[in-house]
Amino acid sequence: MTNSIYIDQEEILKRYKQPDKKTHKGIQGHALIIGGSYGKIGAVSLSSKACLKTGCGLVTVFIPKCGYDILQISIPEVMVLTDIQEEMISNFTFDFTPQAIGIGPGLGQAVETQNALHQFLKTNTIPLVIDADGLNIISKNKKLLDLVQPKTVITPHPKELERLIGKWDSEEEKMSKAISFSKQHQVIIVMKGAPTRIIDGESVYENTTGNAALATAGTGDVLTGMITSLLAQSYETIDAAILGVYLHGLTADIALPETGYQSFIASDVIANIGKAFLSLKKMV
Repeated sequence: MTNSIYIDQEEILKRYKQPDKKTHKGIQGHALIIGGSYGKIGAVSLSSKACLKTGCGLVTVFIPKCGYDILQISIPEVMVLTDIQEEMISNFTFDFTPQAIGIGPGLGQAVETQNALHQFLKTNTIPLVIDADGLNIISKNKKLLDLVQPKTVITPHPKELERLIGKWDSEEEKMSKAISFSKQHQVIIVMKGAPTRIIDGESVYENTTGNAALATAGTGDVLTGMITSLLAQSYETIDAAILGVYLHGLTADIALPETGYQSFIASDVIANIGKAFLSLKKMV
């Protein structure tokens, strides 16, 4: 098994940047979250709120029309752009240049959406996090991997990982296949699990925060928003992935004494991001 670097306080303090006291929203980054489809607008709501709560100055979402009222009412701090289609995304169009983009939460896999992702990847040069149905679409058409920019972050759970790299018979084989995949396609893999590992070519990082409370719907969407936020705040890609994963796990560790395992939900991650950042401050 490859030697892992443990993501602990020491590793985090090497990477964490204290906010400038004189900062304003215009220099704290503008992130775009693309996703949502009929019945899955909640995923984008979670991602975009997490993105804001992780310190991004501005967050815009691009969603199908059916999600417009939901987003505007549930998260008034987020700006909303909509596709021409009511229930799915058919064309990724936006009239500004974000510092980072997160794609996939609740996206669905309609043929129109698959085509839209293909067209987008052909020309995109903005730092990217791909999750959920974004990854599932790529798994269906592996040629899309050739269009993905180097240092793109992908955040698969075990089943999504299997669709990308193929089945494995042991933990060693899984790691070996994931490292080969990361090197071949120059992507950073956030392998969600217990523990979550981050693979950047030959470098493997193992997270030390988090617990079984995170095994609930929507926590992955939250993580996508958090990593996208840090990328938009001009963290190096690997640092955004490492810090995002560490803080995400830390929220569950902080909340556990109050929520227990069973009643912890993805919104509790978002509710505790502030406390996770405060605990970083105490380390400094």
